[in-house]
Amino acid sequence: MKKILIDCDPGHDDALAIIMALANAEKLKVLGITTIGGNQTLAKVTKNARNILHFLHSEIPLAAGQEGPLVKSLKTAPEAHGESGMEGPYFEGAEYPVSQMNGVEFLYRKIMQAEGKVMIAALGPLTNIALLLKSHPEVLPLIEEIVLMGGGISHGNQTPLAEFNIYVDPEAAEIVFQSGLQIVMAGLDVTEKAVITVAEIDQLHGRGRVNQLAYELLSFYNTSGRQFGFIDSPLHDLCTIAYLLMPEIFTGTAADIHVITDDSLARGLTYGDFRRAFDLPKNTLVLQEVDREKFVKLLMDALDRLDA
Repeated sequence: MKKILIDCDPGHDDALAIIMALANAEKLKVLGITTIGGNQTLAKVTKNARNILHFLHSEIPLAAGQEGPLVKSLKTAPEAHGESGMEGPYFEGAEYPVSQMNGVEFLYRKIMQAEGKVMIAALGPLTNIALLLKSHPEVLPLIEEIVLMGGGISHGNQTPLAEFNIYVDPEAAEIVFQSGLQIVMAGLDVTEKAVITVAEIDQLHGRGRVNQLAYELLSFYNTSGRQFGFIDSPLHDLCTIAYLLMPEIFTGTAADIHVITDDSLARGLTYGDFRRAFDLPKNTLVLQEVDREKFVKLLMDALDRLDA
């Protein structure tokens, strides 16, 4: 049983990641969920998290974190996720409780109260995580690893060089990568291979209450993705939970990862030194390949389990 905390900015793929985590309660004990301004404003993504947790009849504690990045103003992605941040399904009013604690303090409390080490699944900009590590360094030995969706070695999506989550708060990302913790980076190098096809999305229609929710989420997400050149839909954030559940379906390379934080055209770029001749500390496992069929089956099985 892995104890995990999920930091997210729902987001269609965030929602599916939460669904997969809660469907695998025998393998993942979700201690809590925090939100961060990213795909949309903090208020909107927190509302989306409440809607998903209420829909799933969950009792996982939820807290709202930082509204925006450490240095710059928040850059959201309505072009990808719509004005609500999670367009597609309709949710009736969900009065899901939100902790009075700020998300950073919430994460600290959960880690300190846990028995044994905790893993963090980071699905959005890394502002909450960076503030946690800087303000409460005593949590460092209590965190087993951070599995994050962000970055890309070969290319970006917010700019030619920078992936969205890292671009939103590169200063926070550099703090996390250089924290001394073990990092698993699910960047665009692997997430754009972790796709669900249109035919697979269509299989979800009318298959059950949770399957139908996934169908509605993915139908909007697939249509939105066409403007970026995708026919099938990369399930970026889902890679973090899939890795925690079944790391053997992924392969990658260890490297020392840094982030460009200046105001150049390379701002938000994640880069690593993969040269074997230099004995640099390899702080990050950079995921590069995924067994797509097994990845999609993990999602399908999770949806069916919740509908059973």
